[in-house]
Amino acid sequence: MDKLSKCEANYVPLSPLTFLKRAAAVYGNRTSIIYEGARFNWLQTYDRCRRLASSLRSLNMPKHSVVSVLAPNIPAMYEMHFAVPMAEAVLNTINVRLDAKNVASILRHSEAKVFFVDCQYVQLAREALKLYFVEDRDAAGPRVILIDDIDSPTGIRFGEFEYEQFVQMGDPRFLPEEIHDEWDPITLNYTSGTTSAPKGVVYSHRGAYLSTLSLILGWEMGSAPVYLWSLPMFHCNGWTFTWGVAARGGTNVCLRNTTAYDMYRNISQHRVTHMCCAPIVFNILLQAKPEERKEIASPVQILTGGAPPPASLLEEIELLGFHVTHAYGLTEATGPALVCEWQSSWNQLPKPDQAKLKARQGISILTLADVDVKNLDTMSSVPRDGKTMGEIVLRGSSIMKGYLKNEEATSQSFKNGWFRTGDVGVIHPDGYLEIKDRSKDVIISGGENISSVELENVLFRHPRVLEAAVVAMPHPQWGESPCAFISVKTNSAGKTDDVNEADILSYCRENLSRFMVPKKVVILPELPKTATGKIQKFQLRALAKNFAVSKDHNAQSRAQILAMSRL
Repeated sequence: MDKLSKCEANYVPLSPLTFLKRAAAVYGNRTSIIYEGARFNWLQTYDRCRRLASSLRSLNMPKHSVVSVLAPNIPAMYEMHFAVPMAEAVLNTINVRLDAKNVASILRHSEAKVFFVDCQYVQLAREALKLYFVEDRDAAGPRVILIDDIDSPTGIRFGEFEYEQFVQMGDPRFLPEEIHDEWDPITLNYTSGTTSAPKGVVYSHRGAYLSTLSLILGWEMGSAPVYLWSLPMFHCNGWTFTWGVAARGGTNVCLRNTTAYDMYRNISQHRVTHMCCAPIVFNILLQAKPEERKEIASPVQILTGGAPPPASLLEEIELLGFHVTHAYGLTEATGPALVCEWQSSWNQLPKPDQAKLKARQGISILTLADVDVKNLDTMSSVPRDGKTMGEIVLRGSSIMKGYLKNEEATSQSFKNGWFRTGDVGVIHPDGYLEIKDRSKDVIISGGENISSVELENVLFRHPRVLEAAVVAMPHPQWGESPCAFISVKTNSAGKTDDVNEADILSYCRENLSRFMVPKKVVILPELPKTATGKIQKFQLRALAKNFAVSKDHNAQSRAQILAMSRL
């Protein structure tokens, strides 16, 4: 058997680009993209992607040049997930909620050669490019291409070309080069910066392909799904469903704005079957006004992740007609790495118990070779008792290649043959993992480890709590103590000022062990979040450091309260 070698017939490098070619051949006349009044089928999408790749190649960029895009979930954003790597370039989708300084930093760090800008973000792009050239006046800078709205053109002028013009410039006979090395980079994604400065995460064709297959299998996504783009495509390339919907010959329902009205309207109009989102989107759907809602005629499958959802929130959203599957992942793992696969025996349990099981992060996707929770001092696995905490570590082909231009951070994240997630969790007796915290978010109070996630889950069960985040604050006796930041739901009169700190503290004393009760509760209009709905705890930690527990720990300076209200 040793003489049997690889050849072109029995070995082909893995790439998600093959999903589009197959979709065009097998599902050619099936609708591929819907965006308001604009529609395309898979043959048209394949043609447009090849034309766009041809136009990009005509710019004579070196192989593996970075092409950046600043856009919402519109057809152009979807097409670039295929067209850019078809042109042997690397796609960098930029978080649209970043400020101009951060956008400029990404363009500079990635050395982007082309910068596509949606009409909605022209002003942000102008400011970013201005800062880019202030840093280096002699820099060539990226070539800029405007994406006007394909359904309602604005006529805005910006950059060298307009997107549709650029697509039509491409050769309709263009055939992309075959991928020769599946380890080649396909995309560059910058982390959301919830705990530190963003880092550039590089994905390979192989990792993207395998992660895509794992997720459509793990989620049991059948043929011809109708997928609503409520998750930003700039977040881990839409958890790889940019490629996954093509693999299943589905329909992409694009959304410019993730509002309750637009989500309900598109779900009803196009009979959406699947969508992904962070738990924050649940609140948008649950808080919708009567005139914004539409009846959900058939169940909508939701894959959620990005932040641990409280069981109470899962119960509420399922009553509306959604069926939730919980996943866990991070940018470095090409999106979701664990999925909470449902066990048929759980169907017999009471709904609250089912919701608690769904809130767990689950088991590894198929392309992970292994997942574990370890004591990093000894690298031994923690007991499967659902109590002993350790750090979640991963190993497999869907893990990133590494951090762009950051060998030190790459080597620190890869230790002893594992990728260190920085997340603290437990393993239950049935093998399912559950996150208890970020390693930076565990509160150590008088020698006791307090899980901020557990405390947040209790806060979420309060009928008036909309958002909750718990961080450490200094304590003169115990070292650290919990500090809770919340926002509240409006009452029947549309007001929130009837809920105060004393109410929340009283509730906590009734539902928590004494040592876990927050020493302070701060009520804000809204908690600071990334574009993907993750609460930015580093901002809250910075505020909490200024708090001091005293005999009257409720007394705070007016300046501190004012600072918090401006988050």
